[in-house]
Amino acid sequence: MKKLPNHVAIIMDGNTRWAENKNLDKNDGHKEGVKKARLAVEFFLENKIKNLTLFAFSTENWGRQRKEVKALLKLFLEAINEQTPDLIKNKVKLNFIGDISRFDKVLINKIKSSQIKTSKYDSKMSLNIAISYGGRWDIEQALKSIVKDFSKRKIKIKNIDESLITDYLSTSLIPDPDLIIRSAGEQRISNFFLWQAAYSEIYFLKKLWPDFNEEDFEEALEEYALRKRKFGVKTGN
Repeated sequence: MKKLPNHVAIIMDGNTRWAENKNLDKNDGHKEGVKKARLAVEFFLENKIKNLTLFAFSTENWGRQRKEVKALLKLFLEAINEQTPDLIKNKVKLNFIGDISRFDKVLINKIKSSQIKTSKYDSKMSLNIAISYGGRWDIEQALKSIVKDFSKRKIKIKNIDESLITDYLSTSLIPDPDLIIRSAGEQRISNFFLWQAAYSEIYFLKKLWPDFNEEDFEEALEEYALRKRKFGVKTGN
């Protein structure tokens, strides 16, 4: 039996380029990207991966054209409405990480509602959607909370270590990713899991996200199974 990751995270890149290559509107690329996100959930659920994180919207994405951002947020709302029933049916727990306070009340309420609805059973998978998320933002908000608790004498300087910082991150209840997959040929993590990815295996593919299929996910798992993880510890090889 091949070694499987406990947590897979995906940087879903290439929707806009895919649309441009086909002379389509950017939103058509994002819509196709949502379809592939759903395929990813189905594939990794079937392969018994316990945790899946999809990097859907970064803090930097707020800098895109207002029209595109508005269309993206509308698409997120539609996707949550359409897919939550299936997540419940398949016992998938939905969790959102990121600065959701920047969204409008309708989307915030839908996010909170979907999290509550998918938390009422023993889940087969935890699906984490990183939305309005950035690795630097995550560390920043953690440090602010630590300073606040320090000022209230809830913690002492001697208690501040890697474990404590991890507990203050938005991912405190999520294990660090074993495997990070990035599409579209870029070989960087682009302000994703800066703290959490310290020892993650990273798998880059040139294929644009809307072109992904099950074979690509299978190849990523096969590649992961071949890698020897050392976590900075000398193993004798």
